[in-house]
Amino acid sequence: MQVMNVLLTQQAPAEHWGKADVTYEGQNSVIHLNGADPLRQVQMAARKIRSQGISQVQLEGELWTVDLQWVFAQGFASAKPGYQVGWCGDDAEKQLLEHRLVAATFARKLINDTPEELSPVKLAQQAAQWLTDIGGNNVSYSIIEGQELLEKKWVGIHAVGRGSERPPALLELDFNPIGEGAPVDVALVGKGITFDSGGYSLKSSEGMLTMKCDMGGAATVTAALGLAMKTGLNKRVKLYLCCAENLVSGHAFKLGDILTYKNGTTVEIVNTDAEGRLVLADGLQAASESGAKLIIDAATLTGAAVMAVSNQYNAIFSPQAETIKLAQESAAAVSENVWPLPLDPWHKDTCPSAYADTANSRPVKGGGAGGASNAAGFLWRFVSPEANWLHIDLAAAFENNASALWGAGATAHGVLTVAELLKR
Repeated sequence: MQVMNVLLTQQAPAEHWGKADVTYEGQNSVIHLNGADPLRQVQMAARKIRSQGISQVQLEGELWTVDLQWVFAQGFASAKPGYQVGWCGDDAEKQLLEHRLVAATFARKLINDTPEELSPVKLAQQAAQWLTDIGGNNVSYSIIEGQELLEKKWVGIHAVGRGSERPPALLELDFNPIGEGAPVDVALVGKGITFDSGGYSLKSSEGMLTMKCDMGGAATVTAALGLAMKTGLNKRVKLYLCCAENLVSGHAFKLGDILTYKNGTTVEIVNTDAEGRLVLADGLQAASESGAKLIIDAATLTGAAVMAVSNQYNAIFSPQAETIKLAQESAAAVSENVWPLPLDPWHKDTCPSAYADTANSRPVKGGGAGGASNAAGFLWRFVSPEANWLHIDLAAAFENNASALWGAGATAHGVLTVAELLKR
């Protein structure tokens, strides 16, 4: 198969091309930068080229920066295999781009896998194996599954996953390149709901169709850690993946149930479709026990975040202004988009219960106003007050349908931001 060369130019197209920003001549396609937003323009141009049935390209010319090459590859990607982007630039740039591609491809593969292919235990195993292949003897891990979760008092993961015949699981992974006794610098927590039916708060068919993506948080933090390791991470990091299938059965958890968490917090279930925060509560407590200076969790958590920031940004929350600033700087350094949403102490109390310390949502459609902040407030109850904490609601991690910027399916948007945070 012939490879198409893709070049950038700041010159306008020939008159007969009209206002086109992508033109073709033989084996070359040319993207005509117009100065408005080159990153967005190049990503959209990549989608246009891909839509012509072109599957192999080689980037050529001096105008290609690392960021421009990366967004082109993001736009060129699809859920189906069989496409290839050839990098340009010096060897260091090519190696960095290849490391990014390996990590993003791993995240996309996990997220796009069917729910039948990816059970909770398989998610934990695949994440652990991939990171072990990268980190070797610097990686150790354990997988707690099924009834053992209750014995360890990880009640949220167990409750959400007990309706499935395939057991829920918690992956605890330690990357330690420094040596025995080293402090944990960062703890990562990922929501790993491999399929979300909504439980007894059943989703519609339309809402359920893409819920294989509900483990996007787990895929994002795993891929980010792998990328950071590939690019020289030299600090101790712990990873916690909270994995479960949220299904309906005679064993499933129900509305009105009350969970008592390891830290003593009691939670009334008023919506079984607000399950992500229930599993993350366990992961955040485990991360807090590690003594990490910074805790980062990532989750495809709320539709409210998508409504607030669209699917072009990931929403971020933190009680610490300096942590928000660090996240913004990290995202900007790798040309990803984040936007902060409100989180104040009173958000902990926005889901009241007459029977427990808190409810897991509000008993109204969509969780009511401020749903993304209310979810973050719930999670805050399970974070150590000694740790800095960043919560990422991954509004930009998945596209239900192809758009002008992305192919349908996982985007891996957020992987670079978390990997950059790990380096700082």
